Amino acid sequence: MSAAQRREQLITIGRQLFAERGFDAASIEEVAARAKVSKPVVYEHFGGKEGLYAVVVDREVRALLARITNALTAGHPRELLEQAALALLDYIETDTDGFRVLVRESPVMSATGNFSSVLNDVAHQAEHILGAEFKRRDYDPHLAELYSQALVGMVALVGRWWLEVRKPRKETVAAHLVNIAWNGLSHLEPQPTLSTRPERRNR
Repeated sequence: MSAAQRREQLITIGRQLFAERGFDAASIEEVAARAKVSKPVVYEHFGGKEGLYAVVVDREVRALLARITNALTAGHPRELLEQAALALLDYIETDTDGFRVLVRESPVMSATGNFSSVLNDVAHQAEHILGAEFKRRDYDPHLAELYSQALVGMVALVGRWWLEVRKPRKETVAAHLVNIAWNGLSHLEPQPTLSTRPERRNR
């Protein structure tokens, strides 16, 4: 096995192990044992568990972002919501180990290398879409960031739930996500207030 092939093998094994056990419970010893190599071989390629984990997470972040970005091809905002929701559910279904790695928090990862960073990137894209739509409807475009975070967060939390239950089928889940998101957006109040505190404006 060449050095490049060995590196890919170790990344694959690390991905599986981090998905199964999380960063803290995984060990270089087990990575080496599954690959049938000595521990120094793993250290030679990645410098330690943190290095291997960083490579695995970086690959998954890139893969998920590429999948969602490539899915956003429609022109209508509702269709874009459908495409984004389905892209995330597709990723969960076909790359379950990768998704499990991303949603597990690790003390060694910064805010730029985990699921939160992916969601922020997706929300940033959604913010531009919503901002244009808000302007067209005479809503405050500065609130597009708030709404984009809310929408992406909703889809992500449902995705984590669906990861475990796997029902109903993903198309049904996506349809219901779009139902609540689109129908909610379609009936936005330009200046909503809290019914329990009518004297205050929510800015």
